[in-house]
Amino acid sequence: MANCTHFHNHDDKEQTLRLKMPQSSDFEKVSMTFQLISDPTRLKILWFLCHHETCVNNIAATVEMSSPAVSHHLRLLKQAGLISARRDGKEMYYKLSDTPEALLIHRAIDDVFDIQCPL
Repeated sequence: MANCTHFHNHDDKEQTLRLKMPQSSDFEKVSMTFQLISDPTRLKILWFLCHHETCVNNIAATVEMSSPAVSHHLRLLKQAGLISARRDGKEMYYKLSDTPEALLIHRAIDDVFDIQCPL
């Protein structure tokens, strides 16, 4: 199927909007973020980390999974910039990142679960 390149000129707003449309790579990044948070385990982890900084063992106990399985999810979330980590001795502590995307997800999680953030 060929790409359609002929636009109907309904009004100037469409052309203005078309010129401001983000790049395809931006849409791909957003899509990947939605794919990450569509996993129930990662969503549980994000919900927990929205409200508390903690270690892998505590996250694993909270979501009832092994530490290696949780570490896999944490790695994906960290690569996406949604969470950050800090080392304290031998322990790594995770929390929600302070990025616009992560803060938006925090608000969405709170809204979806109809809660007030305790922090």
